[in-house]
Amino acid sequence: MTVESPDLEALVAQAAVILDEASKPFIAGHRASSAVQKKGNDFATEVDLAIERQVVTALEAATGIGVHGEEFGGAPIDSHLVWVLDPIDGTFNYAAGSPMAAILLGLLRDGEPVAGLTWLPFTDQRYSAVLGGPVYFNGDPQPPIGHGEIGQCVIGFGTFNVDWRGRFPGRYRLAVLENLSRVCSKMRMHGATGVDIAYVAAGIMGAAISFGDHIWDHAAGVALVRAAGGIVTDLNGQPWTPSSRSALAAAPGVHDHVMEILGQVGAPEDYL
Repeated sequence: MTVESPDLEALVAQAAVILDEASKPFIAGHRASSAVQKKGNDFATEVDLAIERQVVTALEAATGIGVHGEEFGGAPIDSHLVWVLDPIDGTFNYAAGSPMAAILLGLLRDGEPVAGLTWLPFTDQRYSAVLGGPVYFNGDPQPPIGHGEIGQCVIGFGTFNVDWRGRFPGRYRLAVLENLSRVCSKMRMHGATGVDIAYVAAGIMGAAISFGDHIWDHAAGVALVRAAGGIVTDLNGQPWTPSSRSALAAAPGVHDHVMEILGQVGAPEDYL
């Protein structure tokens, strides 16, 4: 294995051992309270910080590849190879005692997600994949996701305040939710973007919509969904890249239908 031609499966195997170890403090720290106030109403817990330090140290020692983490930054995203880590996806859930929280780890090669791992320690769900698939669930290969029907699937939707402004105003998000509900009554708002996207790869959900632009929320899941035969774009329908400002991960068929609905809703700036 070389930096130019890495053995992706070997790297994922090493990373899986490291995430298994990180799952121990993850579980032990359940319902950790806010410790570090971040931008807006976001926060980190002491567990976020400790897990990121633990995983970064172990990954760099085991693989020789730098890590870009949510809490401390690190290796540049445009590195030839870089791990992208979210130590706790769904931090509010985690602090509140909800099991809908995960460790997300993606591997980018020249900006392309080529491997992804999503660990949900509380529910003992571990998803991993490398470029080309398949997706593995708790070590077992899974069939690819097939063509889906929007009315028959579950769709994950990002949390929001209707009065939010910015790139995707709250009233725009409400309009998207309203129009989606007309064709799919099975909407879910889990508050954990990476979990939603992993569930698309697993065939649990037909689509997941993210209005965020944080690469650590998306990198692992993008790799998983593409490995499973799904589609990941931004909300304009362009293929997802590290510079994308949103994400739509979906099964074939469902993706087309969601894009049609987004077209009917119109431009986000019309809702300011």
